[in-house]
Amino acid sequence: MKRVFRAIAAGAGLAALLVTGATAGTAKHLAGGEVCVLLPDTATSIRWVHYDTPALKAALKSAGVSSQFYNADDDAQKQKSQADQCIGNGAKVIIEVALDAGSASAIEKNAKAKGIPSIDYDRQVKGGVASIYVSFDGRAVGVLQGKGIVAGLKAAGKYGSHPVVAELNGGSTDANSFLFKGGYDSVLKPLYAKGILKKGPDQFVPGWDNQKAATIFDQMLVRTGNKIDAVAAANDGIASSVVADLKAHGLKPIPLSGQDATPQGLQYIISGWQTMTVWKDTRVLAKAAAAEAVDLLKGKPLKTTGTVPNGAKKEPAFIIPPVMLTKSNWTQIYKSGFIKKSDVCNGSFAKYCK
Repeated sequence: MKRVFRAIAAGAGLAALLVTGATAGTAKHLAGGEVCVLLPDTATSIRWVHYDTPALKAALKSAGVSSQFYNADDDAQKQKSQADQCIGNGAKVIIEVALDAGSASAIEKNAKAKGIPSIDYDRQVKGGVASIYVSFDGRAVGVLQGKGIVAGLKAAGKYGSHPVVAELNGGSTDANSFLFKGGYDSVLKPLYAKGILKKGPDQFVPGWDNQKAATIFDQMLVRTGNKIDAVAAANDGIASSVVADLKAHGLKPIPLSGQDATPQGLQYIISGWQTMTVWKDTRVLAKAAAAEAVDLLKGKPLKTTGTVPNGAKKEPAFIIPPVMLTKSNWTQIYKSGFIKKSDVCNGSFAKYCK
């Protein structure tokens, strides 16, 4: 396991380099920002700092709106304090990525009591009072992941031999984790029931923590005698833990899903260690959230694609479809300008891009 944690620690080090500028700025906020953006952490995925933050800053700046940005470092109490600081600094709208339903709904209710509306960004707050939920279609993300696993098993010639499929779900306090799981289970469960696939270990990863994912998957391998033929992994960070474990055990690649289209996830795809990832173009998400924030500031009607259930009520929502990326079509992500080709095609991975 030491080798596993070294590999993950190296990835964490890279993420830390990427986020240094942003996290250094979290202690220095300009008072008076009209929109307060509350982000969850810097460790579970590079997306929050490397993708969402710059996209939101650009979208809000383009809309002529001042903003304040905070990152809670996976600390719910810290996020509540940051929300209070935002309100004290004059925020008129809150865009929140929830850490858990209890603390997030408390933030929204406190803000609403002061006449400040909020937006559920990426993660819906169960029991919350946000004006709108802006996100990608979480169930569709899971469906793409499930289909990716099935396609990977067929491509590997294992589909007809009752392969064992393990599931490594996201954090159990994140409503999105259940949407993703519901999506890939909708693909996999009928195949389990028919005996085409065999259901293997199935576990949530606390806090989406990649090191915990490595420990959990290592234990899965021990329990099954390394007899796991595919893994439905909820995101690229968790998938990277699976890859590290497989390599540490001297095992070959297996069909493996992911999400967030991280450079590392894409590198594993082109080198054959990961089957697919789900690309959620955060530029689109950020523009949608910024537009909703501006409408709230101006008292205009919100733009919606419909409503989604939130307990006994219906919450207005703006839902965006996700995109599956595989070895055959992954180049569209850099051709769109979302990332640079050099972010992926470097070092030992450059040879896979020729």
